[in-house]
Amino acid sequence: MVASAIYITDLKGKVLIARNYRGNVSMAAAEKFSQRIRSQEDKDVKPVFTVGSVTFSYIKYNNVYLLATSRRNVNVTLILLFLYRICDVFKSYFGEITEESIKDNFVIIYELLDETIDFGYPQTTEHRVLKEFIMQEGNKMAEQVRPPISLTNAVSWRGEGIVHKKNEIFLDIVEKLNLLVASNGTVLRSEIIGAVKMKSFLSGMPELKLGLNDKVMFEVTGRNYTRGKAIEMEDIKFHQCVRLAR
Repeated sequence: MVASAIYITDLKGKVLIARNYRGNVSMAAAEKFSQRIRSQEDKDVKPVFTVGSVTFSYIKYNNVYLLATSRRNVNVTLILLFLYRICDVFKSYFGEITEESIKDNFVIIYELLDETIDFGYPQTTEHRVLKEFIMQEGNKMAEQVRPPISLTNAVSWRGEGIVHKKNEIFLDIVEKLNLLVASNGTVLRSEIIGAVKMKSFLSGMPELKLGLNDKVMFEVTGRNYTRGKAIEMEDIKFHQCVRLAR
């Protein structure tokens, strides 16, 4: 992902805050975006479109737009994901994101845009890491502050040197069952939408193995299990700490 510039605009496309990272896209490109959203209906405007050699990718959050422009053949899914992640960072600093809150917090927003992207490449979007060296008031610290290790480490979601007197981990499994039942009582369709929420009080950087079906239990007890997956799971979303290759 390479973003040439990031804009935050109101619903009419007027730029509230803009940051140009690479200089290969004119800041006036936002005018094309403004003309596009004003000339078309909401249902006709796509989240990604190209005008000339510039690709526009944007999301709408409350009464503002977050827009990224690029001249390269980029992965727009990553750009859209980054825009949503930067929204989470903003919310952690000054609450709800609105046109008014953007205007009231432009100083800290510029700081966050400079820290989360370097020359168009995302660096970190973990608000816990950012809060270690960017104060909520947006004032720069007087003394030179060394960036936290987690900022340059491969593990950006967990700080260094975590020690707990008692190693514990808590799992909450939240499930919702959706059923479609015919008038005669026959179940036409059923699905379970669930989430496994973990709260860790473990020291250091341990690796955990979590079984999500009966296959792991059968392997531990020595029973043969050759039918494949016991539970069919679809549309799974993992936290970034999960090793997807395994």
